[in-house]
Amino acid sequence: MSFRKVVRQSKFRHVFGQPVKNDQCYEDIRVSRVTWDSTFCAVNPKFLAVIVEASGGGAFLVLPLSKTGRIDKAYPMVCGHTGPVLDIDWCPHNDEVIASGSEDCTVMVWQIPENGLTSPLTEPVVVLEGHTKRVGIIAWHPTARNVLLSAGCDNVVLIWNVGTAEELYRLDSLHPDLIYNVSWNRNGSLFCSACKDKSVRIIDPRRGTLVAEREKAHEGARPMRAIFLADGKVFTTGFSRMSERQLALWDPGSPLLQKASSSSKPPGPSPLCFCTVTSRAP
Repeated sequence: MSFRKVVRQSKFRHVFGQPVKNDQCYEDIRVSRVTWDSTFCAVNPKFLAVIVEASGGGAFLVLPLSKTGRIDKAYPMVCGHTGPVLDIDWCPHNDEVIASGSEDCTVMVWQIPENGLTSPLTEPVVVLEGHTKRVGIIAWHPTARNVLLSAGCDNVVLIWNVGTAEELYRLDSLHPDLIYNVSWNRNGSLFCSACKDKSVRIIDPRRGTLVAEREKAHEGARPMRAIFLADGKVFTTGFSRMSERQLALWDPGSPLLQKASSSSKPPGPSPLCFCTVTSRAP
């Protein structure tokens, strides 16, 4: 009888990370310390944008990707909001257009000069007003031009026509609690959301209807996230009742396909993990 250890094959088995040199990093950036769960940065093929600390309102830096090294404290910023900026997102159809959401309850769309900022940018191209509480989520439509999604602490999701500054759709009855994040599917026909009520929802914004819902996707009280994958499945991260970090893969048309959890508990270390998703049962 053989007791040879069986090793599951994975193309990530021998992947190792190596830190880049200091001259390839962006240093001395005063990243925002606002109490909001966000990445505070966004990148496209031309620019890196980072939400930063600012007095008298909200601001974010826009740096050409080639401008690495130490960033001068006097570097010009985008600073038109009257409250802290909570989220930013680059337009997928134009590398010089970026949208921002803020505690001042507004969404602003900005045109960045082709070669980057040489002076502070204070005048947005469009100001979108429709939320009654701070706006913490911004997401451009992946295929339709000038279509932008915003979600706020008023539990409302708005779909905007940026070209005319008009609301296309208002979804104000599908989320009973704070929305943690939203993610469009590949063609923009649906989006998924993670909510503080521990449910993951798939929503058709044109019809304003709930396509699918998974209650208690993760039973922990800490925030969770959900994103659409290219094949239409939904990938979520969250926590168990015992505060163990969890990863889960869901098929909107069937029960849970695959679920994996780690025993790491906050505030412990968060290693970078690579996963291979297959159709086989775990």
